[in-house]
Amino acid sequence: MTFSIVARDGSAFGVAVASKFLAVGALVPAAEARVGALASQAWANVAYRPQGLAMLGSGVAPDGVVAALLAADDGRPNRQLGVVGPEGPGATFTGQDCLPWAGGVAGEGYAIQGNILAGPEVVRDMEAVWLASAELPFADRLVAALAAGDAAGGDSRGRQSAALYLVDPGRGVGGWGDTAYDLRVDDHPDPVAELRRLLAVHEVLHGTPDPAELLRLDGELAVEVRELLSAVGYDSLDRWAGVENLEGRLVPGWIDPLVLNHLREAVGA
Repeated sequence: MTFSIVARDGSAFGVAVASKFLAVGALVPAAEARVGALASQAWANVAYRPQGLAMLGSGVAPDGVVAALLAADDGRPNRQLGVVGPEGPGATFTGQDCLPWAGGVAGEGYAIQGNILAGPEVVRDMEAVWLASAELPFADRLVAALAAGDAAGGDSRGRQSAALYLVDPGRGVGGWGDTAYDLRVDDHPDPVAELRRLLAVHEVLHGTPDPAELLRLDGELAVEVRELLSAVGYDSLDRWAGVENLEGRLVPGWIDPLVLNHLREAVGA
């Protein structure tokens, strides 16, 4: 009922998942910065998440984590699992009683798996996009792989939910914690597309400006910004940006083009 990718990018780990199931992001993904990530699905055993991360944190390799989790679980014929650790290849497992099509692939730093899928092309296309998109930011790369699986037919029963969970040391919102992305689409007719939209919104609100693109806030541009702020009822760029959750993109004496465009759109300019 679910397809997912679990992957590593340096010390960052992430999971992207979609399913014809309500709020799949509440059950499947788990990750810890510098430790690893896993996806527990099919007849999901949620205990795999803390147990698997604990083993990864103690130095057990992904294939060892999979073996240990399954050995203690009488329900293993109905389980599906993907695990990635701090180094080496990922590991994936599909129980013999998972409903078809079910299976997975794993390679250096990733594991991709799914069950009740339209066919093996779902996993195959996800892997192809993952391998061909190394130039993308990690979050975009995960969602691109997920979207490839969705385009190939995804869950054979239909669509309902999707999620992205990504941890990266010190890359939490505002620099707080390690949870860089925790985006969930719990019930939507096109959840993967909606997840992509949320990822774009997240970048607007929580991304950081590119120093090479900043515009000096003086002369005619400074006058325009003051007029735009007045039109929306503010006397300070700081106050307006705080209300719009854009304060992380402010740089004294400069303005991020994204912030400027958002301000112009607020006025209708």
